[in-house]
Amino acid sequence: MVNNVSKAFGKLNLESQPSLRSFEIFFGIKSREGPNAWKSASPRIQNLLNHLSRYSKSEASRRTYLGLVMIFCESTGYTPDQLTSLTEPQISQLIQSHIDTLATNGMSKSYVNTVNKRLKTFFRANGIKPETRSYYQPTRYRKRLEYIPTKQEIYRIADAADNQRDRAIILCLWTSGFRISTFCALTIGDIKEEIDNNEPIIRVPVYPEMKQKVHDACKGLVPYYSFISKEAQTALRVYLNEREEYYGIIEPEQPLFCSDWNLWPRKTRPLKHIGRRCVSVLLKKSARLADIAKWAQISPHCLRKSFESVLRSPTTDSSRMDKGTQEFFMGHILPGTQDTYYDRTNIDYHREEYAKLDFTRTTTTPKAVDKLIQLKALETHLNEGWLFVSKISDDTIVVRRQ
Repeated sequence: MVNNVSKAFGKLNLESQPSLRSFEIFFGIKSREGPNAWKSASPRIQNLLNHLSRYSKSEASRRTYLGLVMIFCESTGYTPDQLTSLTEPQISQLIQSHIDTLATNGMSKSYVNTVNKRLKTFFRANGIKPETRSYYQPTRYRKRLEYIPTKQEIYRIADAADNQRDRAIILCLWTSGFRISTFCALTIGDIKEEIDNNEPIIRVPVYPEMKQKVHDACKGLVPYYSFISKEAQTALRVYLNEREEYYGIIEPEQPLFCSDWNLWPRKTRPLKHIGRRCVSVLLKKSARLADIAKWAQISPHCLRKSFESVLRSPTTDSSRMDKGTQEFFMGHILPGTQDTYYDRTNIDYHREEYAKLDFTRTTTTPKAVDKLIQLKALETHLNEGWLFVSKISDDTIVVRRQ
């Protein structure tokens, strides 16, 4: 009998192994681990999997490719084996028609071009080279709106966070510049030595083995490291102290930021890595509480862009960080032979360069913010820290927050 505590909403057994996904069932893949891992019943799909394994064994890549190929098969009504038996002009026409339909249905040009490339890779892995036309994508084209918060807005967002964990997440994510998947994969052991040595600027490494915890971590298997600011470090230490008081001793292999989902048993939560969606939700919520007008357009990736703007801005000594060092802190591969000759082993140099970055707050006198709201929204605003000021009409009131 399954323990009710480990069941979400009375349906999902949280302790059981994840079931096979739709594309795995569709292509006859029965396992993601062991000697029969990623073995497909379709020889054509197996050719694609073999092709991907020569470049990377990333599960995220397999998931993306197989998902798109499955949608294409369902759309055309052909199996992978039937598709590869068609002529190249027929295949080209099917792909072109498929991506044209996606574009007509409102999909972004970036997604449509991605589908085009992935499907052509599938056919090339089977010795077929279809010819299709991609969609023109302007350099700064982006279908989904996003808002890049300023440095002071990020501090407002962090200060408005619900708890110390969320505050530490926002500050550490921003001042490290990590991609969200990399950030979620961090463990206590990654920074334990730095904390024990009381380093003034904590170094946080990124390495390929992270992908064993979060499949999308360490993009391109490129190892590097970054740091977190002094204020982020202070917030992190406070969070870890609170967590140790609540959950007990924190082991090195445990996540740096663990899940607080109360459907997990209490003893299990410290072992669960926080999810990308959880970080996105808490960030938007904190931005809304901080009264950021475009809070809904802020995502974890926006904090990475804000970090990049700090790298490009004047440092505290009025100089500019070297372009190669900027790219290293972003986890990018330097162009040409620059990456081969770049010295990434000089940790002291990078620590000194990072210490020069300007993460300082702007000290200004706090101002009260007045807001006109409907009476029915009063309770919600009071719970968020607003104060009642005056009544304008029967259903309109003014609230204020410092």
